[in-house]
Amino acid sequence: MTAAVETQAPLRLVGIHKRFGAVVAIERFDLDVAPGEIVALVGDNGAGKSTLVKIISGVYQPTEGEIWLDGQHVHLDDASAAREHGVEVVYQDLALVDLQPVYMNLFLGREFTKGPLRMLDRARMARETQQLVDELDVRIPSAKAQLSALSGGQRQGIAIARATHWASGLVLMDEPTAALGVAETAKVEDTILRLKERGAAVLLVSHNMEQVFRVADRVTVLRRGRQVGTRRVADTTHNELVGMITGLVDA
Repeated sequence: MTAAVETQAPLRLVGIHKRFGAVVAIERFDLDVAPGEIVALVGDNGAGKSTLVKIISGVYQPTEGEIWLDGQHVHLDDASAAREHGVEVVYQDLALVDLQPVYMNLFLGREFTKGPLRMLDRARMARETQQLVDELDVRIPSAKAQLSALSGGQRQGIAIARATHWASGLVLMDEPTAALGVAETAKVEDTILRLKERGAAVLLVSHNMEQVFRVADRVTVLRRGRQVGTRRVADTTHNELVGMITGLVDA
């Protein structure tokens, strides 16, 4: 990949380093994620995966290194700055509101209003929500359904749909199917693949190696804060990745 193409990637990380006092959480990390590409981030607990997601989403700032979004070198002072640059995150705990309908969750904090009194434009939000869930094939009774009436897989689909709606090019997913059963996991993975079809760049944190091989194009391995290596999924094996995670294989 040429430098010109790299700098136009939805995400490019150069020499990311993060220290908390004397503790080095990320030693050095380099990665680019192209439009329409799913890159999986794997490693044992404590490897630095969540720290890296929080750096990209503006929760933490890197001690050293550069973050590029859509070809622009950015400094993300907080999570709102990352959202302003089109970065959306799907967390395992979803950050959804049970007592609100689906469409209000999709527009949470970004509600459409109308008229001089700025009344909520519920009809527009419901209409746009329905269009998006239909496009992503998130199977729910209606955009007006109460979130509390939905299954875990449907809720995760709504969280992904929300990220898709607001992301300009990059979606971060931190263990999006960890609490789901087999059937619901399959539905969520279908939704993730639809993001790829839409041209979104996806960075997926997952402990599920089978999932990595089902949905990812490339996989990068962290071990104790150090980036061990990056592989194309088509060119690696389950055993090689496990060896990289545990230290039996080094790149």
